[in-house]
Amino acid sequence: MHFPLRRSSLSIVRRRPAESVRAVDGVNFTIERGESVGLVGESGCGKSTLGRCIVGLYKSTAGEVRLNGLPVVANKRQRNANPRVAQIIFQDPYSSLNPRMTVRQAVLEALHVHHAIARPDAERRCSELLDLVRLSSRVAHAYPRQLSGGQRQRVSIARALAVEPELLVADEPVSALDVSVQATVLNLLADLRKDLGLTLLLIAHNMAVVRHVCDRTMVMYLGRIIETGPTERVIADPQHPYTQALLTAIPRLEPGRRSTAPALLGDPPSPIRLPPGCRFNPRCSRAEGICYEIEPGLIGGAGEGTVHAAACHFAWTTPSTVSISEPPSSQ
Repeated sequence: MHFPLRRSSLSIVRRRPAESVRAVDGVNFTIERGESVGLVGESGCGKSTLGRCIVGLYKSTAGEVRLNGLPVVANKRQRNANPRVAQIIFQDPYSSLNPRMTVRQAVLEALHVHHAIARPDAERRCSELLDLVRLSSRVAHAYPRQLSGGQRQRVSIARALAVEPELLVADEPVSALDVSVQATVLNLLADLRKDLGLTLLLIAHNMAVVRHVCDRTMVMYLGRIIETGPTERVIADPQHPYTQALLTAIPRLEPGRRSTAPALLGDPPSPIRLPPGCRFNPRCSRAEGICYEIEPGLIGGAGEGTVHAAACHFAWTTPSTVSISEPPSSQ
């Protein structure tokens, strides 16, 4: 997914080539039915853009997204014809809900727009959805401003589940919430996935959040997947220097202990002008000559096939272990 930049008059006069932001660039992966996959990376790496491409909100510049073997198109009429395939939960529950609609109206709107159920049964279905996300029936007549952040996000989940989707894309669903309620929402997503047989793509920047919910993890950097594998294996034995940096950056509540891990220096390069070779080479302490010339592809570990793979020339050449603490549990 490339976003073209607007050309200035001076650029046109001087015949400078058109430039674009390469938000998602060369991503290729498969999610199996019923699987829970986490997509992690720092802000601006293209996670949310990829999620919007998957559900058809963006029409990708090149390549194709297929759900159940059928291509997804960014066309409102065709997308609405089969809304049960994929739905998305946005990051900020307050801005994604209409402040003029009550919870009941927001959920009913999703049912009516997609013709998911006959009108006489809509009220019953609305009550079932609120009960499914553990909200009281009294919340149905409240406005978003009268709810807490966790309650608003559960309303967003109920609205997304209204049409019974097969794939649920959760775009950082807990990053705008207090830590005290994050675990509650994460546990709800995990329970819904098991009970409803959902396929889940969880977008996050916190590895602890992904570990709590996901079977498999993909790490994204500057529009590309740079490491992928079973969540516990990626956390226990990260092979890409960027994944190692993400894990060591997590604060640990251990009195008297100071982290000795090297900090990740510098900022990501511009997605308009990517560096030659490995995209991580300006910030990598292990970079050598080949890293500035050839961009590595995903390389699987010895004896593991491609179950755990990393896009690094020096993957599996030196052992690396990084510990990570569990997220707080809800009471």
